[in-house]
Amino acid sequence: MAEKKVIISSDSTTDLSPELIERYNVHIKPLEVVMGDKSYIDGVEATPDDLYEYAERTGTLAKTSATGIGEHIEFFEEMTKDGSELIYLTISSSMSANNNNARLAAEEVPGVYVVDTKNLSTGGGLLVIAAAELAKKGLSAAEIAEKVSALADYVDASFVVDDLKYLAKGGRCSAVAALGANLLKLKPCIVVKDGSMGVEKKYRGNFATVLKTYIDERLTDADNIDKTRVFVTHAGVDKEVLDACVEQVKKALPWGEVFATRAGCTVSAHCGRNTLGVLFVHKNDIV
Repeated sequence: MAEKKVIISSDSTTDLSPELIERYNVHIKPLEVVMGDKSYIDGVEATPDDLYEYAERTGTLAKTSATGIGEHIEFFEEMTKDGSELIYLTISSSMSANNNNARLAAEEVPGVYVVDTKNLSTGGGLLVIAAAELAKKGLSAAEIAEKVSALADYVDASFVVDDLKYLAKGGRCSAVAALGANLLKLKPCIVVKDGSMGVEKKYRGNFATVLKTYIDERLTDADNIDKTRVFVTHAGVDKEVLDACVEQVKKALPWGEVFATRAGCTVSAHCGRNTLGVLFVHKNDIV
């Protein structure tokens, strides 16, 4: 059992709502968003809608920037100055330098455990909540870090993108491929596997109709899903579409909590407004 207080924290890519951050007492270290020659604090000085407005006005996408080693050290020292231990969960190390910077910083500050979520958005958020619940049970920081790191392999994170414009501009796929997909009304299902993103399937048709099929398919093996909580995370879809998706998930998995959350700047900058995913954890014996 833990002898020291354990604080749970993450970078801002985990996309937890303000209500969940308060509920689980999570400390968020924001990344930076770069628009033009200026940097802004993710979620504090810049929102996803600011990114969309900037892209529409300039034709250029905003960029996200990892937190530097020195800034991580300051954050870690502040969190542990009373003798507490700290768990810090980051976006997948394959997607950002933030994890590596945090690990280097943690070498300078005792009692800090950096966890690679191997994920992004609420795929990482699921692990943050798991860490918070383990802390409430009295586990030590080392025990929590070990369990949550293992749990990362059980996270099911995917999302459907309506318009490939942002992925194309961001270099995530070629402009020609994006043009072809948009002409054919193809909607790729992007999954996170082994810490990296890849296209698993391409749907065709109206976005709202595609989402219904996508959710049906993701939740087909309901017996293998930890139904404690499921996230429906989006980057700014219409309320009617979001509500329909949430209701569909609730009907399929009526035993747990279904959280509708808005993706932050990192996912939004790369995928664009009409993006929605269903994220959950597969059954396991880790937690």
